[in-house]
Amino acid sequence: MHIHILGICGTFMGGVAALAREAGHRVTGCDSGVYPPMSDQLRDLGIELIEGYARDQLSFKPDCFVIGNVVSRARTADGQPRYPLMEAILDAGSPYVSGPEWLGQHILRQPGRERHVLAVAGTHGKTTTTSMLAWVLQDQGLEPGFLVGGVPLNFGTSARLGASAQQAGSPFVIEADEYDTAFFDKRSKFVHYRPRTAILNNLEFDHADIFEDLAAIEKQFHHLVRTVPASGRVVYNAQEESLQRVLKMGCWSQAVGFGLQQGDWRIEGPPEDFAILHHAREVARLRWSVAGVHNQLNALAAVVAAEHLGVPPEQAAQSLSRFQNVRRRLENRGVVRGVTVYDDFAHHPTAIRTTVEGLRRQVGSGRIIAVFEPRSNTMKLGTMKSQLPWSLEQTDLAICHSGGLDWSAEQALAPMGAKAQVAASVDEAVRLVVAQARDGDHVLCMSNGGFGGIHDKLLAALA
Repeated sequence: MHIHILGICGTFMGGVAALAREAGHRVTGCDSGVYPPMSDQLRDLGIELIEGYARDQLSFKPDCFVIGNVVSRARTADGQPRYPLMEAILDAGSPYVSGPEWLGQHILRQPGRERHVLAVAGTHGKTTTTSMLAWVLQDQGLEPGFLVGGVPLNFGTSARLGASAQQAGSPFVIEADEYDTAFFDKRSKFVHYRPRTAILNNLEFDHADIFEDLAAIEKQFHHLVRTVPASGRVVYNAQEESLQRVLKMGCWSQAVGFGLQQGDWRIEGPPEDFAILHHAREVARLRWSVAGVHNQLNALAAVVAAEHLGVPPEQAAQSLSRFQNVRRRLENRGVVRGVTVYDDFAHHPTAIRTTVEGLRRQVGSGRIIAVFEPRSNTMKLGTMKSQLPWSLEQTDLAICHSGGLDWSAEQALAPMGAKAQVAASVDEAVRLVVAQARDGDHVLCMSNGGFGGIHDKLLAALA
């Protein structure tokens, strides 16, 4: 099959492209500003990439166009379509499908080779937990396939079919995003995966550009639960009231709760060395170097999910002791003159807070300078701006990159007083850090984008 992917350089669509190529399909694709690192990865796989969405790509005549959710029916100020190729596809009546639907039909549910899908959903921790679970299954000899919204350091790639892909029931671990599927399919991506094991890590309000309120997201999670068979397992964070409400809407599978103080599975001890308890009995102990209480919970969710495939908790914990985390999760980018620079994907206030807390546990009384940009659609809208002082309260100094915001970062951060500063550009943020950083400081850069290469700029400026 020849597929042509619109929006191919996004993390998810790039993963779909890699899986399709590995499965033997011919893959081509296009995007605006074809950009690394995904563009480099895809070209290395022999995938032809085209810049832009010109109509003439219709002449490729693929068996199917696969549409990423970046594509819309939007028009420019002069009335021209922003995605002319999509308009040409519609006009010609050419076959098209969303990325999640194509993945479900051709990778996850091939007749006779249906995968045991383990889907990791939640507002926070999806990438990390997916990576943990994939690594546990790999380390235990199950050779899983996976699609992760990042690059797990244990694997060095974001997607693969897995050595057992030809066998019915072989495991496939996937990061299950609640964002909508495509402009023509407003359901969440994860309803296309039909998991046998579903992890519900947490659930908060997010994606204010497509969801009116928390109840709307809870409904989508309910739709995910509806797809899990009776022989399946729903692994849920028992501490989350929102997830309790989701399950009360209906659950037809085994529901297994986990948490710090609630649930069948619990943890006891500090993040770096803790016991895993099942019905109050210790069944495993995990000693590792991954920071944060949130990662304790991510690890526990992975252990409970792996147990559904027959992996004993003690063996899962042994595998996790060798887990190397994911790129852009408190990733140390370098040390210059005693100042350590980190890169992290955190962008939601809760994720920012848990990331700062994790670093604080690592560095003790060392100074933390947080540099962040409200880049996600939800943060750009200002929906959660009032939570920023709470999310940053364990920092010694917070610097906000305010470029492109329609709301006042100064006003939002005013409760922090002198502990907060605002920079109109990345270069200004770098200057503010350099002017104040000293030996022993920890500079934590947080964004769900590239942040204008701030990490390299900081390391160069500090030298």
